[in-house]
Amino acid sequence: MTGTFPNVSISTERLVLRPLEDSDAQAFAEMMNDELVTAWTTVPQPYGEADALAWITELAPAERTEGRGIVFALTEFLTQRLVGTVRLRRTDWRVRSTEIAYVVAPWARGEGYASEAALATAHWLFHDQGFERLELRTAADNTASQQVAQKIGCVSEGVLRGAWIARSRSEDGAWTSVRTDLIVWSLLPEDLEGLGEQLADTGFTSYGDWN
Repeated sequence: MTGTFPNVSISTERLVLRPLEDSDAQAFAEMMNDELVTAWTTVPQPYGEADALAWITELAPAERTEGRGIVFALTEFLTQRLVGTVRLRRTDWRVRSTEIAYVVAPWARGEGYASEAALATAHWLFHDQGFERLELRTAADNTASQQVAQKIGCVSEGVLRGAWIARSRSEDGAWTSVRTDLIVWSLLPEDLEGLGEQLADTGFTSYGDWN
């Protein structure tokens, strides 16, 4: 059983989650070249505008049309500036489960954008799409991502030992691979019941089907 997510945008109090556009390429490439993004993701380095355009025009749209998930650009509601990205991946349509991942630009960190976007995505996923489970995996030393998981009400389910390869700077400045554990978190629809005020604060709405 395979489905596809609708091609929608999601609005919160401060953010618009929408499909990536060609005009995002420069800002997206800059974000993906950030040290923390390099450390905790598998994106190629250096990450150029050609890489960004390939992701924006081919790879990200295919995630949705082929049923694997969906990719959202996060933009500030007032300035339209690219804040980051949220991706749903490894979607299981029979189980109605998917995994969330997010990246926030360096200049936008510390503002609660990741948790606001993740919470709005979860609300849309459970209430509009009828999903029953949202999963998140964080590297053992990625405390910022773990704080987002805790803030949106995720439950820690356990540790996958040695399940991820992170990157670290060596003494000569080169990137080296480092094996690390992954913490598995989950969010179910009933977990959102205790987050009523936070959901109200996001001002969640979804709109537009551009198929």
